Amino acid sequence: MTTRHTAPPGWRLERRGLEDAVLCLTGDWIARETGLRDAAAVRQVLAAAGGAMRLRFETDGLGRWDSALIAFLRALREAAAVMAPAANAGRRIELDETDLPEAARRLLALAAESGPAPPAAAPAAADPLLARTGHRATARWAEAVAALVGETVLRGAAALGGRVWTRPADVLELMREAGAGALGIVAVCNGLVGGILAFVGAVQLRRFGAEIFVADLVGIAMAREMAAMMTAIVMAGRTGGAYAAQIATMQGNEEIDALKAFGIPVFDYLVLPRILALVAMMPLLYLYACAVGLLGGLVVGMATLDLTAAAYLQETQKAVAGRQFLIGLAKSVAFGALVALAGCHIGLAAGRSAAEVGRAATGAVVAGIIGVIALDAVFAVCANALGI
Repeated sequence: MTTRHTAPPGWRLERRGLEDAVLCLTGDWIARETGLRDAAAVRQVLAAAGGAMRLRFETDGLGRWDSALIAFLRALREAAAVMAPAANAGRRIELDETDLPEAARRLLALAAESGPAPPAAAPAAADPLLARTGHRATARWAEAVAALVGETVLRGAAALGGRVWTRPADVLELMREAGAGALGIVAVCNGLVGGILAFVGAVQLRRFGAEIFVADLVGIAMAREMAAMMTAIVMAGRTGGAYAAQIATMQGNEEIDALKAFGIPVFDYLVLPRILALVAMMPLLYLYACAVGLLGGLVVGMATLDLTAAAYLQETQKAVAGRQFLIGLAKSVAFGALVALAGCHIGLAAGRSAAEVGRAATGAVVAGIIGVIALDAVFAVCANALGI
């Protein structure tokens, strides 16, 4: 009985011209008997082939082989793709595997399909606070503009042609909740704001004997700024938070997943009706808030300055021009869209737990209030630049 001796695995590199190199494989490449080649051997091969454009294989002296050879060839292939450009002045070494055994080529193809193991990522240096804030703000802005505003415009145009899944009955019910249901709290807030403006103005204007101009102050402030902004803030706390809580609850109950399973567009069925309802009701609530705010200013003016109702209303009519109401109406529409978008978006992004419902409602209120104030500042800057 003869015993076969294992020839140790080996290789030698031969240069064939300026751009070709040949790696001659010899011996038995058996993992159980000779182990696997380490990364140093792979680097040594690439270093010896420095300057070559193509690396071929010669297997005339190759004996038995198993996964040890496949592991070596795969490591060589990956190292050539990563390390070769630096060693070859930016040129990548091409591996010509046509002379390898057919079985080895098939195994290498299977290994390539499985993909290399991902290398351990080095811990990235922490970005400065300003950079992190900017990246987060840019991501939020892109998400809001691209995903929400863009889709709202597109689906709103489709709604005009009746090509959406939105049900008119849902829109009417949401309009009732956002409109008639909010009259009480809108009246209280704006009436008090109008009275506060009149009282502060009365204290200051009384020193100059110009008490009648309290009507100008209250009228312009309510029509141009306070009525639209206070109404939007009230609706952000009342309606925007409710939208977020409703949609987040549906998310947790898997109702939204059911809509998707039936092929019903979530945006058309849930988001668009709420946007349409709030945008339609905000101008009416704004006009109602203006009337209540002016009434609050009238009550305070009559009580503290001994003004007559006729004089107060006449001065208000002279001071408040139609463009002040147009600015306020434009603000009310923009604020309504912002509040509805914020509430629906945060509700759709909520998790599936009961705690996420509360977080979504809180987040929608905060986002709505901050967004309304920031958007009002943008309106103020634009109006000042246009001289209106």
